[in-house]
Amino acid sequence: MKKHFIKVVLSCAIIVGSFSSCKNSSSSSKNVSRATGWKINAKEGGFQYNSDFKEQETPPGTVFVEGGTFTKGKVQDDIMHDWNNTPTQQHVQSFYMDETEVTNVMYLEYLDYLKAVYPPENPNYRNIYNGALPDTLVWRNRLGFNETMTNNYLRHPAYAEYPVVGVNWVQASQYAEWRTDRVNEVMLEREGYIAQDAKYKVLNGEMSGTFSTEAYLNNPESVYGGEIDSLQGKQKRDSINAFAKRSSGVIMPEYRLPTETEWEYAAQALIGSREYNNYRGRKKYPWEGDYTRNGQRVGRGDQLANFKQAKGDYGGIAGWSDDGADITAEVKSYKPNDFGLYDMAGNVSEWVADVYRPIVDDEISDFNYYRGNIFLKKAIDEDGKVKVLEDKIVYDTLPNGKIVALNLPGEIEMVPVTEEETYLRTNFDSSDNRGYRDGDPGSSRFFQRFSDEANNRMMYDSPKHKVERDSTGKILRQYDTSNYRTSLINDEVRVYKGGSWRDRAFWLDPAQRRYLPQYMATDDIGFRCAMSRVGSKSKSKNKTVRHKKAK
Repeated sequence: MKKHFIKVVLSCAIIVGSFSSCKNSSSSSKNVSRATGWKINAKEGGFQYNSDFKEQETPPGTVFVEGGTFTKGKVQDDIMHDWNNTPTQQHVQSFYMDETEVTNVMYLEYLDYLKAVYPPENPNYRNIYNGALPDTLVWRNRLGFNETMTNNYLRHPAYAEYPVVGVNWVQASQYAEWRTDRVNEVMLEREGYIAQDAKYKVLNGEMSGTFSTEAYLNNPESVYGGEIDSLQGKQKRDSINAFAKRSSGVIMPEYRLPTETEWEYAAQALIGSREYNNYRGRKKYPWEGDYTRNGQRVGRGDQLANFKQAKGDYGGIAGWSDDGADITAEVKSYKPNDFGLYDMAGNVSEWVADVYRPIVDDEISDFNYYRGNIFLKKAIDEDGKVKVLEDKIVYDTLPNGKIVALNLPGEIEMVPVTEEETYLRTNFDSSDNRGYRDGDPGSSRFFQRFSDEANNRMMYDSPKHKVERDSTGKILRQYDTSNYRTSLINDEVRVYKGGSWRDRAFWLDPAQRRYLPQYMATDDIGFRCAMSRVGSKSKSKNKTVRHKKAK
């Protein structure tokens, strides 16, 4: 009886132990589902997921900007008396931003790629390359001799690491899209989803198609002109993981222009200063203090940015009190701010993503504020597959007559969302939200004095010119001759920030904002790219420190 009892106890213990073991393994193993107990990433099939993913790596050319709360807007002098950026408290999610402005050599790599893959000698491709070319004539002045810059600034190696200029907002946005595809191509190659050096076969003309991130994710068989099977890497041995997905954790989010809120937050760089006045928005420049000269012992008196110091003074007296530049300066010529970002004041002003409005409506959003959303969806064909624009290229003629490609061959077709997607939604009800609650009857700020139903006038009723090109390439212009236009502001004007080599110190304040039509370019506006951070707000090392302190 006693032996029998011991056997029962031991058996129960073994069963309980086994059960506990199974329970622990199912709850602790990263490759066993906590929801169902099924295996994840099983060789037999089933749910495939990157359970080893730790955090997003820093994209090429960028630095990490940890998000947080700050006072967006001008709280100091406003000599222009427009107060178009009144102070509001905003919160920004973490993101990555280019360490420097996009340089000439970086942009030339883009042009070289377009010229090789879409040769302008081909009539179908001519405007892809030509539409991406910067406007080098921006350097010309009726009463100034600047032909040296006109002929050399973009391409001469002496200016290789200088910020690219003559690029309009549309071109800057398209560069960011192209860069997204090139970086993700490298990531997939590194992880074995694409064969080594496959990208060079496209450049060398050995393959007719090219790589598009969204096309790869939605219809991978269409990538590289439908020849991706011959270009797959070591992952091809495992048919389950032949193609990467978003769940693979390999694909980077898109490069893009930073929002105005992101740019201003990154420029202020409050991470290195927690003084009350700075937190409340009292920091005047991207560096500490209220002056443009270095007050530290090392380098005392040196200018901290490249800007116009006085009328006829673009750099100072030669050899003394000089800022080292007369036009733009080589990137990294001045100290970075506390985020590690260079030239967030001076050198060139920078395009940001936002559509310009004189009033930032603080009643609408205080989280990742941005005006300019146009929500799109993927076009689906009759077979239920995502449409890929294999050979179809859609061109657009800008108001200045420049023709740009709205898509590249191999990209997927995007269309506006419809009422079916927005029905009964509370967060958005239309595809184009650039003018949302802005002078319309639903606005939080009413501008009734501007409305006139008889003439159908609204506050932002800029001229509506029509510019086209005929079959011979001749520009056809139809000018708006209405006498009821009261503004130059519309949904195609974009914000630029930061001050430049042409600007006085007033414009170096990160809160200052100006605008320009998105199709125009100048010799003092450049750009840099940003990328959203997915996952945690802080990097792993910061989280580790925080946990240690908590203990």
